[in-house]
Amino acid sequence: MAKSKGPVCLIVAPSGFLLDERNFMSLGILKVASALEAKSFSAEMMDLSGVENYEDAIKTHAAASSAKHFGITATTPQMPAANKIAKAIKSVRGDAKIILGGPHVTLVNAAYKKEFKKGFFGRATKAMEILKSSLDILVAGDGEESIFAALADGTPKLIDADDPKSSLFLDNSRLNLLPYPARHLVDVESYHYAIDGERALSLIAQLGCPFECGFCGGRASPFLRKIRMRSIENIIGEMKLMHQSYGVKGFMMYDDELNVNKQMVALMRAIADVQSDLGVDFKLRGFIKSELFTEEQAEVMFKAGFRQILIGFESGSPRILENINKKATRDDNTRCVEIAHKHGLKVKALMSIGHPGESVETIEETHKWLLEVKPDDFDVTIITTYPGSPYYDDAVPDKKHTGVWIYTYPKTGDNLYGLEIDYTTVADYYKGDPDGGYQSFVFTDYLDTEGLVALRDFVERDVRKKLGIPFNPSAAAIRFEHSMGQFGSKLPPYILRESSPSTS
Repeated sequence: MAKSKGPVCLIVAPSGFLLDERNFMSLGILKVASALEAKSFSAEMMDLSGVENYEDAIKTHAAASSAKHFGITATTPQMPAANKIAKAIKSVRGDAKIILGGPHVTLVNAAYKKEFKKGFFGRATKAMEILKSSLDILVAGDGEESIFAALADGTPKLIDADDPKSSLFLDNSRLNLLPYPARHLVDVESYHYAIDGERALSLIAQLGCPFECGFCGGRASPFLRKIRMRSIENIIGEMKLMHQSYGVKGFMMYDDELNVNKQMVALMRAIADVQSDLGVDFKLRGFIKSELFTEEQAEVMFKAGFRQILIGFESGSPRILENINKKATRDDNTRCVEIAHKHGLKVKALMSIGHPGESVETIEETHKWLLEVKPDDFDVTIITTYPGSPYYDDAVPDKKHTGVWIYTYPKTGDNLYGLEIDYTTVADYYKGDPDGGYQSFVFTDYLDTEGLVALRDFVERDVRKKLGIPFNPSAAAIRFEHSMGQFGSKLPPYILRESSPSTS
């Protein structure tokens, strides 16, 4: 067996904006960990999900660790915590190299490249300069092979794997050759998601969404837009391993849109077959695209064990659906719910407000549509102008308001105004407590920020009341108690796991 190299410390930043951080583990960084282990590197995994005083935890470990490289993964709303983590590491380990990967740096890099190509240096350029000044190495795009470039001597400040021409950009065949996520490096038992009462874990069967919704980050990023598929055999192999290793019979498939895959029906049949072979019944949940949904898909999904599907309907207003560039019509969305219910599938409707042209009238259309189609669950968020989305990338400074950017949907001329945000310090714009915890950093020609929040809260309360859909309770944060002396300088296993000789 090859001698272990490393260690490399990988860190999952907390997501304090979520109601419950211990629902879904972060799979991207676990795939990076498994890639390291496959090359005989020792990995230290710090899972700070739900840890209230995470800065204490990271300082405790960084001071004791022999790792020279600390890799952090972060979505945009995780960036304030990731920024604090980086500073905490440097406060006790000035020699440490901090690597940032994940969606945020990928989105910022995509937006920055668009600005550079245009010869315009605006928000994205400024956001990239902030990242470069506060982190040692940035990785955009796929991280499973980029991590080795990041660990090499003399590595550049930015490793851009978000380019199909790059040798670091994964294609279908290389995606299939990668080891499964290193779930053994997190405390699997501390994650408590369930589907219809069946304990469940998450997996990702495919990458990418080809659609061009205006609000969606990643439209300029091949990493997030280009569809890349794993084989059916590879997906089934991971599900079997998860069942055998952790006893789970529930699976949350976190693919952007399952029915974008032309082999989706065949995959559903294979999932049904493996249950027959194992003598078990699985429960599954996943995302689909409404206008692509068919009777055949619904039938095989139910037979495969799906009991709930999630659909980004976004709005009940035809005007807003046009301004979003959603492709699906309101009739498409209504038909989708009807098909799902006909075949025994529950529907969670994912709705959002604050789009170009949003008004009292368009929000009332969303309100009425929800009451009409009667989803089994739903949420209503206020959108954010993410880097890498048309709402962000194609906006220009507003001449009437200081610190405000304006996006105009070219087909209708409807406007959206976004406040300038330093995403490394502010996360309040993200999804909050549905019972009155939202803020808005956008406004329209018809509704200001306060009006958007008030109407969002009304829709949430009224629809839940009339349809009898309860609020989901939140989970209390975990607090790392290093002063009690139970663990000394070693962190408890729900925070820190390390590669063993048998896995590296």
